[in-house]
Amino acid sequence: MLRLEIVTPEKRVFDAEVESVTVPTASGEAGIFPNHAPLVSALKPGILSYSQKGTSEKLAVSGGFVEVSANKVSVLADTAETAEEVDGDSARSDREAAEKALAAAATSPVEENAPLQKKLESANARIAITGGGK
Repeated sequence: MLRLEIVTPEKRVFDAEVESVTVPTASGEAGIFPNHAPLVSALKPGILSYSQKGTSEKLAVSGGFVEVSANKVSVLADTAETAEEVDGDSARSDREAAEKALAAAATSPVEENAPLQKKLESANARIAITGGGK
């Protein structure tokens, strides 16, 4: 078993034993199982999932960091929302605003658009977790 702890600046979101965790890292999705090698990685906006007692749960995260050490997975996320916590209309509005801003900044260097891209990815994760698809 793994001890999964998910914390945001506002609150402790989750703290319990789980069977496995999948996190969206900067280099792709990482599956974490018991006795995983130590790891520290940046999180990108996406869906974090974990298995507990045969069921799978998902959270939309908007970035942060993950640390894996001695069967403990610590997630320090900017935000972490369950499907029930996501306001679908707000997420779609955020996605539209980010898409418009990216289109307007299309000639800007990629580095300057990174915050807008992160907002778009975060909105897409929030929409996906509610079953709204991309």
